[in-house]
This record gives sequence, structure tokens and C-alpha cells, in this order.
Amino acid sequence: MHILVTGGTGLIGRALIPALLKQEHTITVVSRTPKNVFALFGDAANQGKVQALTLNELNSVEQFAAIINLAGEPIADKRWTVKQKTRITQSRLAITEKLVALIDSAQTKPDTFISGSAIGYYGRQDAGMVTESFTDIHEEFSSTLCAEWEQLALNASSTHTRVCVVRTGVVLSGDGGALSKMYLPFKLGLGGPVSSGEQGFSWIHIDDMVAGLIFLLNTKDTNGAFNFTAPNPVTNKKFSQSLAKTLHRPCIFTVPKISMRLLLGEGADLLLFGQFVVPKKLEAAGFTFSYRNVDEALAAIYP
Repeated sequence: MHILVTGGTGLIGRALIPALLKQEHTITVVSRTPKNVFALFGDAANQGKVQALTLNELNSVEQFAAIINLAGEPIADKRWTVKQKTRITQSRLAITEKLVALIDSAQTKPDTFISGSAIGYYGRQDAGMVTESFTDIHEEFSSTLCAEWEQLALNASSTHTRVCVVRTGVVLSGDGGALSKMYLPFKLGLGGPVSSGEQGFSWIHIDDMVAGLIFLLNTKDTNGAFNFTAPNPVTNKKFSQSLAKTLHRPCIFTVPKISMRLLLGEGADLLLFGQFVVPKKLEAAGFTFSYRNVDEALAAIYP
């Protein structure tokens, strides 16, 4: 099928598109810099299997059987100034709003619209397990953003188009993302838990992230919100200990709360607080995780 992908050059997109190509799909990537798409997927582009265009050039979705919307400014890369929070918000809402408008106006609508979200939807939580039916949301920037983002996407739902929103945890990959930022200090033996270390750390291996998206794409009776996290979330301390052990390094330091506040401001809340999120709906739909435990996931990335 012909699939439209936004955010195709990001951490998840870089892994997802090759997997889709292996299944003989044709991909059109929406990107601010199409030349980056061709640099990443040059061979497939030369064969006509990957195309690229800018958001301004996208004026119809009638040729696509499915849309996978992964676009968004990285949420924890920079200090949360007012300007940065606006950038984070608009990078998600503007493209989603346009996609929904194009779906709404199309005479031939895509069968499937899969749109990103994050476990930040739930806000900070205590030690209880959080499933998709959880309603005691702690309102803060991340939860408000995710709720608005999801509602925009769900507006595309109709008898012709099913919508799945994907509440993603921390994606573990050796090709970028949060884990790559942690690698150097832990490799030097300087890594450790943040603050108390008792906050929830809900993670997913990149292979399961990609396999889960393809599962939703191919499982036609799925719809609504899905937690994309491994079945066994851990504390921040346990994750830190597992990463240090995998890299054969000690885990003796603690990152003070004040250091994170100075570095990230309000954005430090993503690390100082957390949630224990589990993928109840995804497993109930029949998806099988390759990496259920953090030790085996990290060992696969850093063998």
C-alpha cells in the first residue's frame, strides 16, 4: 500500500520506514528538508519506493491507504522557555490539524490514521500501574498538550477511517533518542538515577515500537488510544542500575534535582516524575513483545 509518513527522519521514522519497505509498501515522507529523506533512503528513493515532499506541498491524501503521523519537536532536548513550549506544541498540532482537514475533505479517505502521542498524557503519577482506561490525569504541560494532540487526531475518525493514537514511552535505541544521551556519562561510570530514583520509567525497545506500529496498521479492528510501553516498567533507579550493569560500569552517583532544574527548568519534570505505564490494550489485541524486560532490551542494544 501507499503510506504517508510524517516525522520519517526522526528516531522512530528512521527505523519504521525500512521495515515498511521490507513489506513492499511505497512511502511518501513529509519533511521540512526532503533532501534529508533522500540521504537516508537513497536506494529506495531511486527505485521510486520512497518519495518526499514538504507540508506546504501536501494538498491531498486521496492516494494514501494509510497515514502514520510521527512529527514533533523533541520534547526534552531544550529548556522549556515559553518560546520552546510553543515550538513543541505547534510542531505537533499544526501538522496534525492539516492532516485531519485533508482527510475530512478527501472523497477517497485513507483506511487508517495512526497518530503520535506520549505517556505524558497521564501527567505525573504515583506507583500504581497506568492503563489506557486510567482517568485520574495530573494536569500539566505534557498532559494538556497530549490531550489536545490526541483529540485533533481522533477528529479524523469516521466509517471510512479508523484512528489509533500511540502513547509512547521512552524509546530505547542505539541510534539516538534518550538512551544515546545517557550513554556517555554511564559509559564513563558517572551515570546514576535522577533524584530519589523511585519515579516510574516506562520504556519500549525500538524494535517493539516499530513492530507495534505495523501491528496497528495491519490489525483492522484496532482503534483509539494505545500505550506503547513494555509490559514491565521500572523505577528510574532500576533502569540506571540496568544500564550501568550492561555497560559494565558502576552506578554510584545520583543526579540531584537542582541540577535538572537548572538545566531544563520546568522540562525537568519529565525526569523528576514519572509513571508506570503498561500496554494493556496492545497486548489484549494480540501483540507480542520481543523485549518485555529492561535487562534484555539493553543487552540487545549494547551486546
